[in-house]
Amino acid sequence: MKSLQLLKKPKVASFRRAMWSFASSLVLSVPVQAADVTIFAAASLKEALETVQDEFQEATGYSVVASLAGSSLLARQIELGAPADIFISANSAWMDYLEGKELLVSGAREDLLSNRLVLIAPAGKTLPIKSVTNAEILALLGEGRLAMALVEAVPAGIYGKASLINLGLWQQVEPQVAQTDNVRAALALVAAGETPLGIVYASDARAEPRVTILAELPLESYPHIRYPVALLNEESQAAQRFFDFLAGPQARAAFVSAGFSLISLD
Repeated sequence: MKSLQLLKKPKVASFRRAMWSFASSLVLSVPVQAADVTIFAAASLKEALETVQDEFQEATGYSVVASLAGSSLLARQIELGAPADIFISANSAWMDYLEGKELLVSGAREDLLSNRLVLIAPAGKTLPIKSVTNAEILALLGEGRLAMALVEAVPAGIYGKASLINLGLWQQVEPQVAQTDNVRAALALVAAGETPLGIVYASDARAEPRVTILAELPLESYPHIRYPVALLNEESQAAQRFFDFLAGPQARAAFVSAGFSLISLD
């Protein structure tokens, strides 16, 4: 990773922390146990990040805890003053939002990972299809629902809606979309057989044996998926070391194994 030029946090940080102490009672995704490093990360990173955490803790002795949710929710929590040291978003927009609020450590932001969108169904219920077309989607949906993360706020839902629009499918399927707070909730609906179809990341589908991938959505139908990572706490040596660890061979191998693609950090 690039060397970091650390700047002092704005004076409003203490006010945001005070606001957070009030608002956190309304939020469920904040880690309850103390740790050397607190990570706020997109829900789709769950399994890969667990592996990276374990390897980092073994290598350094620092304890790590992760709060996983939709990137939009996590960004809002950070804005309120949530005590996060590192943020990994599933799109650039929410990282840009926090950067605009001057909540990132200067020079400590990188594009880390990429992903792909897939159409899924409950395992054993439907055979893979050759392409995502109006006829195929409508036939598979029937009167059922299409599980997606929030299409106006959560990155997986935003990407998925963009794909369906570009494929000429959105207008037909919109009335049947079941929106969820994050992509893992959409995955869970399909895995439980509550919906016949869902759109999730390829890494999500790999993590859940109760779903099958019917098809990949065409890469050209949605914006390139990027997971940026940023350091939020300039004073924590442990957070700095974890931020650097994410660029190392152990972490990168864990992400690839979980189905993510790497973005060069040179």
